[in-house]
Amino acid sequence: MTALLLSNVALLLVEMVAYFAAMLALFRARTTLGIGAFFCALGSLHFMETYLAASYYVALPFGVSLSPGSVVMFAGKLALLLLVYIREDAVVARQPIYGLMLGNAILLVLVALLRTHYTTPAPGAPGDLAFMDQIGVLMAWSTLLLFIDCLALILVYERLSRLFRGRLVLTIWLALALVLTLDQIGFFAVLNLSLGVPLSAGIGGWAGKLAAAAVYAGLLALYLTRFERPRETPSLRISDVFDVLTYRQKYEKLEIASRHDALTQVLHRGQFDQLGHDLLAVAATSGQPLSLLLVDVDGFKEVNDGHGHPVGDEVLRRLATTLKEGLRRGDYVVRYGGDEFAVFTPGVNHNAAMQIAAMLRNRVEATSLPPGIRAQSVSIGIATTPDDGQTLTDLLATADKRLYAAKDAGRDRIVGAFET
Repeated sequence: MTALLLSNVALLLVEMVAYFAAMLALFRARTTLGIGAFFCALGSLHFMETYLAASYYVALPFGVSLSPGSVVMFAGKLALLLLVYIREDAVVARQPIYGLMLGNAILLVLVALLRTHYTTPAPGAPGDLAFMDQIGVLMAWSTLLLFIDCLALILVYERLSRLFRGRLVLTIWLALALVLTLDQIGFFAVLNLSLGVPLSAGIGGWAGKLAAAAVYAGLLALYLTRFERPRETPSLRISDVFDVLTYRQKYEKLEIASRHDALTQVLHRGQFDQLGHDLLAVAATSGQPLSLLLVDVDGFKEVNDGHGHPVGDEVLRRLATTLKEGLRRGDYVVRYGGDEFAVFTPGVNHNAAMQIAAMLRNRVEATSLPPGIRAQSVSIGIATTPDDGQTLTDLLATADKRLYAAKDAGRDRIVGAFET
């Protein structure tokens, strides 16, 4: 009997190696077959994995029993998804997770629809919709857990990789072990309640998953060392990784797009009033000054008339980039009109604003422009709280008045409380 139990241990090890080697070969072939082939193979095994986890257990020494579905296939799937993240990125790693969730939702809907059919006896074994319901619910629950597991696994891996630099096996094993422990608690609770799976099987499954995590960590580290090293990536904040995995950055990009001018990628005119009021409120509370610079491109109409609007648009894009790159992180550029920009500089007094304006004027003159376009110049009017007004209306009126004074004085100049 002992020999049979030990043979089960050996068979489980063989199954882990065979399963993981086959999937690694598919992953390795993604440059030829595409990563879709790897994802399809991973998804096609999901049903078998859930079915085995619910109904197929093997005996091991010390009275332990476990399911290859959980220990071999599920633990391996988590390790493989971690590999996708390590070698690709979070954008690619999230795709099979959402695909499995949506596929299981469709399965539950289809089973519900199948119940509305008028059926006739079928050849062979009759269909068992109750079984499909049971497995469908388990698959949906396991996929929800998988979603949580994958988010946690990648975030924990990122954290541990910084803590254990250069210790790849330890990092991967700890990440897998922590997440698989949480998963075992969640999945076994449902198995116990719905199918009466005994506690011994839950403990055996947990121990088996920890052992599987060690095996897969070793195989994964070996693969990454011998065949594909982890990609070189800039240091990301954990919150950045989470945003990508949960598609939050998509909404942030939409929000950014809704606030920015499509041509120049600075804030559009609709943002001027609210931004100005907010910055003035902060300035009033903190007692710090706020400067507003109105920047107008001199003679820009000549570029459009002489070279066409496409060239004019490119000139405007480059000038807007020049303005953005010449400012601090906490400053704001708004496209106020066609070739006119407003710049808010919080915490900057009038003298400092004059210096910033001079720097921007020099940067604009030095901007690289399309062939045949002469260097551009700008006229700038400046107003600063509290001397030039404490409301946005007053500040804008003063800056606008000084901008026109700069243009009337011959352009390519800066006008503030004193002219330069």
